Amino acid sequence: MRTYGDRCGIARALDLVGERWALLVVRELLLGPKRFTDLRAGLPNIGPDVLSQRLRELEGSDIVRRGKLPPPAASQVYELTDRGYELEPVVLGLGLWGSRAPVPSEDAPLGADAAMLALKTMFTPSDGLRARIDVRFGEHRYDVRVDGERLEITRGEPKRSDATIDTDPATLATVLWHGRPQADLRVEGSRATVGRFLDLFRKT
Repeated sequence: MRTYGDRCGIARALDLVGERWALLVVRELLLGPKRFTDLRAGLPNIGPDVLSQRLRELEGSDIVRRGKLPPPAASQVYELTDRGYELEPVVLGLGLWGSRAPVPSEDAPLGADAAMLALKTMFTPSDGLRARIDVRFGEHRYDVRVDGERLEITRGEPKRSDATIDTDPATLATVLWHGRPQADLRVEGSRATVGRFLDLFRKT
């Protein structure tokens, strides 16, 4: 493994997660385990050999481990270890810092999990809003819970919700941060609740 050969903690951290794609693999696993094919879908510009290499390196550093989905799926998945989850504030901090960088071309992909983590990055505590939003990006479903100063997001369909937002990652991002009207989102349930929810995210 390549190393900076520097005793500084920053250098030692970069020895583990500083290779190209490594932190984006971590990003893709922050909301829960994924199969190899799901990781490829979330990172469409990475080659399978490079992804395999990064996963091996992250496994070797006790950041990622292999697991299995429960039956009937029983598929092999990759998931973060406890040490891997400790990277969440680092990834979100980089996301906030990077949000002020120039936006790439409009055809640059924005994955479903990446869009949801952008919500965590840009979240500002609410004025007492307590709501549960079902966010749908096609086949991808997210249970988003706001409780005052807390925002929690998990992958999957919520058991109940106050409202549903049915859209795609790029449209949600342009509504939140690039001036597109909220009316362009498909909403079921309380549109007033959705409006308050969307106001919780910093504009860049």
